[in-house]
Amino acid sequence: MSTAPVHRPVLRFAPSPTGLLHVGNARTALYNALLARREGGTFILRYDDTDTARSTRAFAEAIAQDLAWLGITPDRVERQSERLALYDAAAARLKALGRLYPAYETEEELETRRLSRRRRGLPPVYDRAALKLTAEDRARLEAEGRRPHWRFRLEGRPVAWDDLVRGRQSIDTAGLSDPVLVRADGSYLYTFTSVVDDIDMGVSHVIRGEDHVTNTAVQIEIIEALGGAVPVFGHHNLLTLPSGEGLSKRLGHLSLRALREEGQEALAVAALALFTGTSLAVEPAADLDALAARIDLAAISRAPARFDPADLAALTAGTLHLLPYPAVEARLAALGIGGGEAFWLAVRGNLATLKDAALWWRVVEGPVAPVIAPEDADFLAQAAALLPPLPWTGEVYADWLAALKPVSGRKGRALFHPLRAALTGAESGPELKALLPLIGRERAHARLNGAAA
Repeated sequence: MSTAPVHRPVLRFAPSPTGLLHVGNARTALYNALLARREGGTFILRYDDTDTARSTRAFAEAIAQDLAWLGITPDRVERQSERLALYDAAAARLKALGRLYPAYETEEELETRRLSRRRRGLPPVYDRAALKLTAEDRARLEAEGRRPHWRFRLEGRPVAWDDLVRGRQSIDTAGLSDPVLVRADGSYLYTFTSVVDDIDMGVSHVIRGEDHVTNTAVQIEIIEALGGAVPVFGHHNLLTLPSGEGLSKRLGHLSLRALREEGQEALAVAALALFTGTSLAVEPAADLDALAARIDLAAISRAPARFDPADLAALTAGTLHLLPYPAVEARLAALGIGGGEAFWLAVRGNLATLKDAALWWRVVEGPVAPVIAPEDADFLAQAAALLPPLPWTGEVYADWLAALKPVSGRKGRALFHPLRAALTGAESGPELKALLPLIGRERAHARLNGAAA
C-alpha cells in the first residue's frame, strides 16, 4: 500500500551582514527556525551579502554567534555573494521574456519626475519612459557614458495571497513602480536575489516583517515569471522601542550582543521577542521546544509591538528558575562554579542572572564572614555543638532543628535568622535545608562559632 509523500516545510532567515542583529531580527529568525523545528522541516540561514560596500565577514560571524546564543542551529548556510551565476542566469531569462528592461535615468531625474507627478496629484510611480526608448536612443545614452539599471515590468494587476498572519491580502501592482532588480554597476537587489534563491532552495514558507507586504506582491510576479512555486507568506508586526521608535541595526538598538552581555537569558529574549504583540502570554520557558509549541501566527496583532527591555529582568529570572542542571552545567563550569546539580537546584530560585550563582558558590566554598549579633552568640555556639555527626543525609537540616528547638527554646525568626546570618553572612537567600549539606560540617561549625570559613 502506498502512502502520500510527506512535504516538510523549508524556511529561511536572510539577514544582511551590515550590522548586529537586534530583537526585531531575532523575532523573524525565531519564527522561521522554530516553525521549521516544530514541523520537522529545514531552516536555512542565508546571508544577503551582495551589497559588498556594507557587508562584512565580521558581521556575518556575529550573526552566526547571535543565532547560536539563541539556540538556533541552521540546517544549511548560504551566501548570496557565492551565487551570482544563478542570478545572472535568471536575469538573462527575464530579459529574454521582455520582463527586465534597461532604464537610464539618474536619481536626480527620477526625483524631478516624482515631484512633478505629486504636483499634478498623481502617484509618484515610475512612468516607464525607458520602454519608449529606441535602440538608437539607448546607444546614444550609453555613448554619453550612461549605464542602465534594469527594471522588472510589472503586469499591473491585483496580486492576492492568503497571509498566515494578516489573512487575505491583495495589492494591485498597477499602483507600483517597476522595481529595479539590477543596479547600474551590475549588482543585484534583494527583491530579485531573494526570489531566485527561494525558488532554487525550495522555500515553502516565508515569514517576515510586515514592512515587506508590498514587496510580496512584486516578488510573486517575479516568481511566476520565472516559473517558480509561490511560497506561503506570513507578515508579522514589527517590534519597536518603548518610545515607539523603530529598531535599527545601524544604530544598535537592542542588539542581541548587548542583551547577552547584560546577562539576559537567551530563552527570555526569545520568549519576549516571539510573544510581545500577540494574544499569547509572555512567560518563561525551559527550552526552545516549549516556545515552538506555543507559536500561533494567527495570534499576532496587526499593530506594532513595543519591546520593553525592562520586562526582560523578571523574564530572565523566571527562566533561570525553570532551567534544569544540564542546561547550565557548561556555563556554570565556565564561571568556575562547582557543586553539581545539588548546588544548582539549591540556588536557581534566588538568581536574577546566571552570574549571581557565583555569589552563592562563594557562600558555599567560603570564606564567609559570619554575621553574629551579641545576643545570639550563645545560641549559635549551642547550635554548633548540636550539629549532627557525619555522614550527612538530605535530612540533616531537619534533624538539626529537631534537636536544637527544645534545647534553645527558640522558634520562627528567632531560630532561623541567626542561623542564616552566621552560616551565609546574608539576610536572605536559598533555603538552608539545601545549602547546609553543601557548606559541610567543618565550615558550618566554624562559622557558627564566629570564625570566617
